[in-house]
Amino acid sequence: MKVVLLKDVKGVGRAHEVVEAKDGHALNLLIPKRMAIPATLGALREAELRQKQAAVKRELDRKLVEERIAALAEGRVVICKKVNEQGHLYDAVDIKDIAEAAQLPEGVIRLEKPIKETGTYNIPISSGEVFGTIAISIEAESR
Repeated sequence: MKVVLLKDVKGVGRAHEVVEAKDGHALNLLIPKRMAIPATLGALREAELRQKQAAVKRELDRKLVEERIAALAEGRVVICKKVNEQGHLYDAVDIKDIAEAAQLPEGVIRLEKPIKETGTYNIPISSGEVFGTIAISIEAESR
């Protein structure tokens, strides 16, 4: 049975794709849980339009991320956190903190483990075919 996915479904496909699903899977899971609709002529036209819109949005997002990465490559991002006397952070700096400070999506930051000490770190980032590093400086919060 052909269906148009309304959401990303793991192992089946991405939103707005037309996929061939087994009848039981489509009728008992995908359609009742509003993950998909039957592939009628109108649904196919709408899915095609939404796929084009999504592609344009992804391309625009990619360009914005590339521009932001290029801008950050020249400078550094400063994150202030509370530290103890030895310079260890009370709360580790993770991908979410770096993404917020650098104004980047979390998916482009490649951090192996959270940072737990003050200092300057080079964090690898990648978005599509663009790779680079940004300098993150973790400093003690002034009391």
